[in-house]
Amino acid sequence: MRVLPDTGPAPFVRALAGHGDRPAVITADGRLSYAELAARVSELAARLGTTRRLVLLAGANRVDELVAYLAALTGGHPLLLVPGDHHAAVTDMARAYDPDVLIHRVDGELVIDERRPGTGHELHPDLALLLSTSGSTGSPKLVRLSSENLQANAESIAEYLDIRDTDRAATTLPLHYCYGLSVVNSHLLRGAALILTGLSVTDRCFWELFRAERGTSLAGVPYTFDLLDRVAFDRMRLPHLRYVTQAGGRLDPERVARYAALGRRHGWRFFVMYGQTEATARMAYLPPELAERRPEAIGVPIPGGSFRLRALPERPEPDTGELVYAGPNVMLGYAEQPSDLALGRTVEELPTGDVARRGPDGLYEIVGRTAEFVKIFGLRVDPRRVEDRLRVAGVEAYCVGTDRELVVAATGGHRPERVRRMAAAAAGLPARVVRVHLLAELPRLANGKPDLATVRALTTAPPPVPAVDGSAVGTEQLCRLYADLLDQPEVSADQSFVDLGGDSLSYVEMSVRLEEILGDLPAGWHTTPIRELARSVPARPTGHRVLETSVALRALAIVVIVGSHIPVFTVKGGAHLLLAVAGFNFARFQLTTAARRERVRGAVRAIGRIVLPSVAFIALAGAVTGDYTLTNVLLLNSVLGPHDGATEWQFWFIEALVYILLATTALIAVPAVDRIERRYPFGLPLALAALGLVTRYDLPGLATLGYVPSAVVVCWLFALGWAAARAARTAQRVAVTVAAALTVPGLFGEPFREAFIVAGFALLIWAPRLPSRPAVNRAAALLASSSLWIYLTHWQVMPIVGPWSRAAALAASLAVGIACAMLARQASRRLPSFVAAVRFGAWTGREDRSGRLGGSLDRSAR
Repeated sequence: MRVLPDTGPAPFVRALAGHGDRPAVITADGRLSYAELAARVSELAARLGTTRRLVLLAGANRVDELVAYLAALTGGHPLLLVPGDHHAAVTDMARAYDPDVLIHRVDGELVIDERRPGTGHELHPDLALLLSTSGSTGSPKLVRLSSENLQANAESIAEYLDIRDTDRAATTLPLHYCYGLSVVNSHLLRGAALILTGLSVTDRCFWELFRAERGTSLAGVPYTFDLLDRVAFDRMRLPHLRYVTQAGGRLDPERVARYAALGRRHGWRFFVMYGQTEATARMAYLPPELAERRPEAIGVPIPGGSFRLRALPERPEPDTGELVYAGPNVMLGYAEQPSDLALGRTVEELPTGDVARRGPDGLYEIVGRTAEFVKIFGLRVDPRRVEDRLRVAGVEAYCVGTDRELVVAATGGHRPERVRRMAAAAAGLPARVVRVHLLAELPRLANGKPDLATVRALTTAPPPVPAVDGSAVGTEQLCRLYADLLDQPEVSADQSFVDLGGDSLSYVEMSVRLEEILGDLPAGWHTTPIRELARSVPARPTGHRVLETSVALRALAIVVIVGSHIPVFTVKGGAHLLLAVAGFNFARFQLTTAARRERVRGAVRAIGRIVLPSVAFIALAGAVTGDYTLTNVLLLNSVLGPHDGATEWQFWFIEALVYILLATTALIAVPAVDRIERRYPFGLPLALAALGLVTRYDLPGLATLGYVPSAVVVCWLFALGWAAARAARTAQRVAVTVAAALTVPGLFGEPFREAFIVAGFALLIWAPRLPSRPAVNRAAALLASSSLWIYLTHWQVMPIVGPWSRAAALAASLAVGIACAMLARQASRRLPSFVAAVRFGAWTGREDRSGRLGGSLDRSAR
């Protein structure tokens, strides 16, 4: 084959040694200066030789792979970069393009396999880098990039980000991904340092390294920000952080605004960016000062680039059309076979396939797609290619994609789990973002073409959940347990209990099941990713256990409440203590790092899980016995009365809790309050508790006006429980304890009752876990998870059994409530599947059961 001389490596590669002893690469094991990096690059470049050859590199965020990348560019060898953690992609690309040199890892060691001394290809002199058009899907269609492309894009990015030689960027994205590669190129251009790591942002060690090495920048795709929310990024102290960048897919505008505001408060800048592999990486960026005002926009072209809008007949709106980009970073063209490597420039501008609108302020906004390619977690996926792979495997299917998942509608007698694994492998995606629906037949239009709109509609219906396999062990076993108990169709080992929508009721069930497998659970297990939980908690087969204090208090309180009502004994204060526990759990499970809208939706679901069973039972009991009025049924007795009936006070606690949750939900729905809560997580509930003391002590004199709803009087207890959950330091815990000790006394004029509440509250703050036994844990879990139904039903049970035996009435009340709770859970699990079957015309198996009818007295929202 004829070998053409190359045009030389990009200037930033040639200039490595010029940065001298400045740190170039920082890892957990040490540092490499620019001079040392340049020496290693030169050594490997010399080994690759002076004859240009096609090099395939299985990339990874390791020093050796970084050196190999730079060495290939230095020697002028066109480099085909593929994901090192995707063996199939390496094999497919090696087979499709027959590289002269293959650099990959074998048994953990980087191996340079020189398959021929010369080259078997005709290589164009401008060709420097080859990247897949579809992320990790292994598509043989490649983007051909030149040294000029790499240099131009690196210079443009360095300019608008204002990258300095003192910057230190963490490699939060893989080397083979164009976005991750652009972080490397732009920082090496300016003599900045790379904190080279393959750790996830959910890993504690990542943040230890980032802080210790004074990291200044982070880059992420939308999924990265899901992970950042889970690890409470908004509360981290990162004094050296200068900017955070986002690309690789659309980030929800509300989250864009939230992160922009977070950056403004903490002194760093948030850049939303837009790009494609065909433009080397970046084409547009949104200036940080505009992100809060225009979070839906992609911004303006990068320095040196330009946009134009190509008219589309189907989109006649003004200033709207297909977005076309031009600039020095636009690729040479595509390669679909080895002979294409000899081609020069075949394109001058880039039709992006995105429909965009240009606003009056000059900012561009993406409003649709002209083609079927989709980006999922930053990876471009061709659904038609996935369909072809499935067809070869004997599965007829239609596929569509969203920003967050690939939806597969398949027909035939296949197992959903098998189809999901095959589709994930074909797309190069994690199985957790592939949703499979088995249908009697694939939907088609009248003309016989695929009805993709119907397939896309299936995104509203959760896929079947695989049954728990008793043979599974470790992380896989825990993932299946989480999926089963939380009714989640997709569970990732990087997710935690709270991430998966766990609440105070499922918390009880989950903690007991986990303890049976792992032994004692660490504090904060509910926010710990499953992978870390499996790794950090060895199984300890011992009879000793610990019991969450909040669970113990809920179980104790419901027994105390029912026992005092019968009465078997008289220990008052259980309901008021439960209000504090409700606030405590509201903060833990509802006020997560999720976006404001998701918080509000979760709170509404929580209220529904209390209101629906309460209204249903009270209506049924009232119809049978005639004991209750319409205001009882509608939970409005505290407001509308009557206030002199024998049963008017029976459900005061449920009404008070519902009213407080409604008010709190309305509060966190206000954007300003949501921001205040995130910035002052302890200060806000403490302020609300202080405000609640106004009605606690009746300073406005409301009592003189008539009946005052209990919620108005006791709301400060809920707020104090909320503050207790947010008390992270000893001084804060002392403050909340003192507040309770000073304000509870005098509430009833009954010292023992008030002491019971204060003691339980103090226990919740200072002893989050109590020594216990497995049998005690199981009993407490059963009582706590059934507390709402016990409370509702005991009013009907105790008049029947009480005249015979008070002790029997207590036992019967607990048993009937537990039985009703179990029946309600079973019914709620069947209802969504039935609705889905009716809606889609075919039984799709086990569906999402997030709309449960049952709940506990203080069950917090997802």
